[in-house]
Amino acid sequence: MGIEVAGLGGLIVLALSIWAIVNIIGSGASTGAKVLWTLFVLFLPIIGFIVWLIAGPRSRSGYA
Repeated sequence: MGIEVAGLGGLIVLALSIWAIVNIIGSGASTGAKVLWTLFVLFLPIIGFIVWLIAGPRSRSGYA
C-alpha cells in the first residue's frame, strides 16, 4: 500500500509542477524571470511550487 500512496503523491507533484511551468511560460514576466522560475520549480518541486504560488509571476489573463 505504501508504494501506491507514494506513486500517487509523485503524480500529484508532477501535475502541479507542470501546471506551474505552463503558467510561468504564459505569464507576462521577462524571459530571464521565466527561466529562473521554471528552474526553481523543476529542481525544488514542492517548495518551488509553493513559493511560485505565493510570489510567482501571474498569467496574462484578459489579453486576447
